Parts: sequence; structure tokens; C-alpha cells
Amino acid sequence: ITVVTWNVGTAMPPNDVTSLLHLNTGETSDSDMIAIGLQEVNSKINKRLKDALFTDQWSELFMDVLSPFHFILVSTVRMQGVILLVFAKYYHLPFLQDIETDCTRTGLGGYWGNKGGVSVRLSIFGHMVCFLNCHLPAHLEKAEQRKEDFATILHMQQFEGRVASGILDHDLVFWFGDLNFRIESLDIRFVKYAIDSNILSQLWEKDQLNIAKSTWPVLSGFQEGPLNFPPTFKFDVGTNQYDSSAKKRKPAWTDRILWKIKPPGGGLSAAGRRPSRGVLSVSQLCYCSHMEYTISDHKPVAAVFAVQFASRPDKPPVEIYVADEWNRPEQAVVRYKMAAGFHRSSWDWIGLYRVGFRHPKDYVSYVWARSDDAERCLENQLSVSGLQVMFSEEALPKGKGEYILGYYSSTSSSIAGVTEPFQISLPRSEEGSSPTDSSGSSSEEEDDSTLVLLAPKSRSPSPGKMKRHRSRSPSLAKFQGLILRPSSRDRATSRSPSPQSRRGLPGDIPAIHLPQEELGRRGARGKEPGQAAGSQEGSSFYQTVREQGGPRHVSADNPLARADPRNLGLLPALRLEMIDQAMGRWRESTDQGYPCRRMSPTSPPGCSAAPKEGSSP
Repeated sequence: ITVVTWNVGTAMPPNDVTSLLHLNTGETSDSDMIAIGLQEVNSKINKRLKDALFTDQWSELFMDVLSPFHFILVSTVRMQGVILLVFAKYYHLPFLQDIETDCTRTGLGGYWGNKGGVSVRLSIFGHMVCFLNCHLPAHLEKAEQRKEDFATILHMQQFEGRVASGILDHDLVFWFGDLNFRIESLDIRFVKYAIDSNILSQLWEKDQLNIAKSTWPVLSGFQEGPLNFPPTFKFDVGTNQYDSSAKKRKPAWTDRILWKIKPPGGGLSAAGRRPSRGVLSVSQLCYCSHMEYTISDHKPVAAVFAVQFASRPDKPPVEIYVADEWNRPEQAVVRYKMAAGFHRSSWDWIGLYRVGFRHPKDYVSYVWARSDDAERCLENQLSVSGLQVMFSEEALPKGKGEYILGYYSSTSSSIAGVTEPFQISLPRSEEGSSPTDSSGSSSEEEDDSTLVLLAPKSRSPSPGKMKRHRSRSPSLAKFQGLILRPSSRDRATSRSPSPQSRRGLPGDIPAIHLPQEELGRRGARGKEPGQAAGSQEGSSFYQTVREQGGPRHVSADNPLARADPRNLGLLPALRLEMIDQAMGRWRESTDQGYPCRRMSPTSPPGCSAAPKEGSSP
């Protein structure tokens, strides 16, 4: 298990974090899990609003870097500028259960989240483990405040279930972050001399955290490796030089990583067994800072641990069986078997993932795991085995690539079963085909749609709930006559299980046609005042939307009638406007005598010259 802590000082992410994550150290020391704690991530109002809609840049960076190494984001939690991300190799996912998150604010007396702690707890092979990332109060004289805040975090954070309801109830706790402990008594000149002379041991006994570990009961049992690296605070940004400003802050080991093993004989384990001495062992393989990163006044700190668990389940909760290769759509059959005692939900689903996927919702397509046979087995309390589902042809990616199947449990909000990588080799659609048969669903193309990390307790991908998370325009449903129909590529690489994707909508993408005489009319200088102020019933021109089942008429006075449905399908690019604002701007443009062009989702609102005859509406 690799643990990283970094106070990034509101900086933008660097280009490369490979060395920080210890990803280039060889196969023998490859990590199975990585926990990353960040502090002071930019959390200004405009940045937080953007991060609420889209994934923050730091999380994107770590997912991009780790996914080629087969690391999947297991869980994440954010409290203003404090972020915690936990990754694991994909084949460990079925053995990571009971995942929960929590956060505690301690800034401004508990009302502000610039200081405090965030945690992710989970069961690893049946053993309860908690990762706790904290940002405690700064300054030398605030040692007692740091003690009180840490005690508050331990007291406030409570988890569900009778096993490990509190942080210290877990079998193993990793505590890390910008803990802000300083070096007491010693003069700044001696501290810098000790650093330059590499006699760091003379500073250890004056370190506030080392003193507190032997005097504060709340820190009893916490362990830390030797501080054989220089203090990680405070540096001039962009350099490896300690603070040269007028304040000349004394260097200190503010960024720390500690761990605690639950003493034997205290409560039940996740498997219901009472732990005994020697059940869990932890050894620290590495504890170091990374001086090569200079974007912040803190240096990041990383630690690598070897954790020996007493036991490991032989089989995952759900076993999935699939052919080694899918060459034809009829081969896309998935068989799966559930272990006894597995809590199945009607919202469970099986996702098809590209090798290198980033998190459990990053699937190419999915199929619901509902089955009449399974329901009857559950009702009769029989063993649920030999179940199967099948992916539809339109849901399968075209081209050749490596994929993984995963069974997502809505009850535990985690993947309960995965397969080994297998090949999909399906022919691409022919060039020049209709829009619905285009080859946009190539397995080699990535979906650039905005990534939304759902809350840990989300029961997605139920159609209704997924809509609430992914919709970028809550008022779209109010526009009567507007239909957003995905192309074949959108259906094949859908990231959101929706009613449309389950039923399948027949027909082509709606086309909007303008009569030639109307194009000429729109090229005129303006309209009569009476016509500009008239109601929709007074308009004699209508656009025809072709759909299966007959034509449908949409009033041209509606500005959305001039929008290209294929562009409107790109929800993250939509411009959000109130109806009154959009209609008011349109009326103003017609009153001034200037014909409006179509409202492009990516262009600023306004009017320009009329489109040429024969151009796209």
C-alpha cells in the first residue's frame, strides 16, 4: 500500500507524478493500493462551482496516470481543499467491500472546511482499514489546538454497521496529511545548519509530533518511520530553497504519514471473528519526500507499506464466466454465479470496460443483472448460479480491443466480480453509411464526455438517478417539442444507463428542414412590427421534424427550432439560459430587423447574417 500526502498550495497539477506514486520501481515492489491525500487544492468559489460539475484537475491527473497501470479509483471524498483518493488494482476490487466516506470540519469552530479531516474506510480481504487525511491548524503555538482538532475528528466520524463504527475501531488506520507540527525551541539558524550538515536526528527530539506521541493519550499506538528526509516546509515556490521572505519561517516536518494497528482482543473483525495476536502485520518499506516537485511551498511525502493479512477469501462474491474472444454479436453472452449470502439488488448491473478504465462508472456499455430465474431462486432461498445475460449488438464496441467485465453491486456501491481481460473483435461499420450506422463507436476512441464521480452511496445506474447526476441543463425537459436522440456511437459508448438505452429508439436522428421560400424570407432586412410581436398562433411558418410515426410541427418562433439536434446532444457544451432571456433576446433581434442565425451551443448568443441557401439550419 502506497500512501502520499501533499499540500499543493492551490497550485495547478504538474505534468508528471510518476515518481511521486512510485510507479517506476519495478515489478517486485508494485503497489496493490494507493491512497493520495491532498490539502489546499484550489477551492475558490468559481473553481468549486466548476469542480461541482466536472472532476477536479488533480483527480483527473491521478486517474490518467494510474489507469495505464490498471489502478481503478475505489472511492474519493472532498471537503473544500482537502481531497482523499483511494485506488486499487482492478483484480482486487471484488475483495474491497463496505466502502464509506466521512468528513469533519474544524475551521472557524467547525463551520469551515479549510481545516479538518476526510476519510475512506473499507474492508480489505475481510479486514477493516481506514485512510484518514487531515489538515490541522498552522503555527508553532497551536500544538494544543491540533491535539483538540484531531480528537474532534476521531470523535465525530462514525460509520454504519456494528463492525468498526469509529476510526480507531478499524484493524488498521493510516493517518496522514499536513499535520502542521513544528520544531520547538531550536533557533532557525541551528535548524538550517542541521539540515545542511545532514544531522537530522538532532531535530527529532524537538519535533512536536514526536513529543506528542509519548504524551498525548489520543496518539497512543500510532507509529511512524524515521524522518530521514529534510523538513518539507516552508520552501520558496519554484525552488528547493527554504523560506527567504521577511517572515523566514523555520523549516518543519509538517507533512507526515503514520499508522496504527488495532490492539488484539478488541471487538470483532469484518468476518465476524475475534482478532488474535499476529493477525495483521505492517512494515514500512519506504518513507521519503520528493524534492523534485517545486510548485508548492510544501514537498510531497510518500510511504510504501507491506501489509500482511491473516486470510484472504478464495472466491469473489460474484464469479463471471465469458469466452476468450467475441468475434460475433451472438457470442456476447455473460454467465455469472453469486456466492451464498451475497446481497443482490434489482439495480445491480454488469459493465463492459476497456482495459485501463478509470473508475467503476467508466464503462463502455452495461446490461442489467435482473433475471427472473434469480428472483425465483432468491424467493425460494436457493443457490443463485448459472445465470446469464447478453449484450445487444448495438451496445458492443466496434473494432478490436481488450475489455473486462465487472459486476457492480448497488448494495455495496462497489464491483463484486471481474473477469480477466478478453478480446472483442467486431467489424466496423462501412464508410458512407447512415448516421445511425457510423463507425463512431470504435473501441480505440475515448469518450471525451465530462466525467462525473458519483457519491459513494449512489445507487446508479438506475435511469432516474443517473439523469440527476449527469444532466447539465435541468430545464431542458421544459422545452416542448425538443427531442435529444443519441447517435449509434452515443448509444454504443453510453456512460449513463437510461430508459432510452434500455428500450432502444427506432428511427434516424431528427432532421430539421427549412423551406426555400423561408430561407429567402429570413434573408430580408426585418419583419413587420406586428409580426414580430405576434403570438405563435399567428405565425404561418413551421419547421417539419421527421420522425418515425409521421411528421411533427415545431413553431419556428421557438429559437430552439433552429438548433441542430446533433449539437444539442452534447450536453456539457450547452449554454444554459432562462426561457425568458432567450425569447427576449430573440424578440429584440427581430425588432431591430436583423435575422438571427441558429443558436449554436458553443457560440455566444446574438445575431449575424442569414445563412446561405442550402446551408445547415
